[in-house]
Amino acid sequence: MNKTILLTAGGTGGHLFPAQALASELGRRGWTVELATDERADRFGEAFPARKIHIISSETLRGRSPISLVKTAYRLARGLMQSRAVIGALRPRVVVGFGGYPTFPPMFAARQMGVPSILHESNGVMGRANKMLARGATAIATSVPIENLPDDISVKSVETGNPVRDAVIAASGVAYQAPEADGPFKLLVFGGSQGARFFSDLLPESLKLASETVRSKIKLVQQCRPEDLERVRTAYGDLGVEVELAGFFTDMPERIVASHLVICRAGASSLSELTILGRPAILVPLPGALDQDQSANAKGLEKAGGAWPIRQIDLTPQRLASEFERFLTAPNLLDAAARNALRQGKPDAVARLADLVEDIADKKKLTKGDGA
Repeated sequence: MNKTILLTAGGTGGHLFPAQALASELGRRGWTVELATDERADRFGEAFPARKIHIISSETLRGRSPISLVKTAYRLARGLMQSRAVIGALRPRVVVGFGGYPTFPPMFAARQMGVPSILHESNGVMGRANKMLARGATAIATSVPIENLPDDISVKSVETGNPVRDAVIAASGVAYQAPEADGPFKLLVFGGSQGARFFSDLLPESLKLASETVRSKIKLVQQCRPEDLERVRTAYGDLGVEVELAGFFTDMPERIVASHLVICRAGASSLSELTILGRPAILVPLPGALDQDQSANAKGLEKAGGAWPIRQIDLTPQRLASEFERFLTAPNLLDAAARNALRQGKPDAVARLADLVEDIADKKKLTKGDGA
């Protein structure tokens, strides 16, 4: 019996982490998982539970010049041929896409070759690119209810939640403890692939403006771009702030659990982890996104009382310094937000998504025969 599932995702944590969670769950259920992604996945590759990782050529549209259009078309066409070859060799029962432009060639190839596919939409709004893929998918899995979807997409949508890695589940269940008056204030800051530099510039300036009381209490853990580490370390050293900096933390779930407050972007994976672990956050949606997906994500958690979204343009050093003062004088605000965030968590999301995959796979087996 062919029990192969092909997952495809862009090579960033926001796309790969849910795929990694599903791969682990499908492996526990006896499925063989392979991954199609791009070269950015190198730093995650060792942790990804796939039999094999296929690097697929792809590209997003970076300009409207004739040269840019030709380059994009060439890489997409090459990626489509690579994807058809992979799918032809594996004959997977289902292809599952988790977003990012490298998802396009494998999902489109699956449609061309008659292989059932599932598109997972992790955000609170479906972008135009995913709408294009969704119309050709067999089923759509959403993290949260999405309003105003076209009827042809809505009818095949199932709310499963956004899967999180096994490490997140393992770190969950630790009750939140608000900072004490005579204790440290543990702050965690991370920006993902498109936000670390903004925070590297913001945090030292905000702590420079904060009171001596705030600076003496803060114990900061921050993700920075590797090229920014030394200048940021120097800036904090001049302020006398206790800080741990790194370009990437492999134990992020444990660090979230250990924090009193998280400052981060509003990507779907980050919010899923915050809600399952039950930690309060200041969310700074990535500006300039055409579909404003992070803003939609942040508004959902704000409505539940689990976070404080602040637009990047509004989050000045002065504003952030005042936020630190506010939380240190009213830690009950953090405690309430932590409890509200926890109520939004969906720790069973990966099981629900795996159930959907198996349901689609079983339907294929019945309609096309085993191993088709």
